[in-house]
Amino acid sequence: MKATSLYFLLLILAFLSCKDDSVIEKASQQKEAQKKEVIFDNISKAWIFVIPSLESSTQSSVNNWIEWRAFLTEINQKPKSSIGAFQNKSSALSKKVADLDHNIPKIFDKPQVKSRILVLITKIKAMDLFIHLNQIPDKKVIQFIAEINAEINSLQKQLEEIIIRTKIPKEAGEPDLIRMKDTARAIPNTNQIIK
Repeated sequence: MKATSLYFLLLILAFLSCKDDSVIEKASQQKEAQKKEVIFDNISKAWIFVIPSLESSTQSSVNNWIEWRAFLTEINQKPKSSIGAFQNKSSALSKKVADLDHNIPKIFDKPQVKSRILVLITKIKAMDLFIHLNQIPDKKVIQFIAEINAEINSLQKQLEEIIIRTKIPKEAGEPDLIRMKDTARAIPNTNQIIK
């Protein structure tokens, strides 16, 4: 008799402990859902990309750059529904920004533009990485959004500077002077080659 009562007592205790675990599990899930909602709200409020307008001469030079237009179209569309939508948008931005390095218009195909594009690619890919973590560090994602805005602004200023520099007339003899300073065109020292 004692063995069966002990068995029933253990069975009741096991049932009660399982019930307590499910209550704790539900409370934990609610807390996690609230935390994700706060992260979603924070990222949603900060997800603002400011794209300054370009001067008309620069804009006409950029119009043929399909990858740039596709990137701007993608970045101007803000996701709204969930954190998953922000993760998908971040992945799409990461793909679009990686294409910027291809087919750069000849006038902008300069190291200063390429380096700014690479920095922009790095920032967007870093944001994409952080937004896909299990525990999303929303402050870090918000920081990357601000840095991406700064890099886009820097890139656009560089594009405008290139257009402005092309409009500056060259002085007489300046192209010859530039060619003379070019070390790649220098005549090799034949004495060193023979040795």
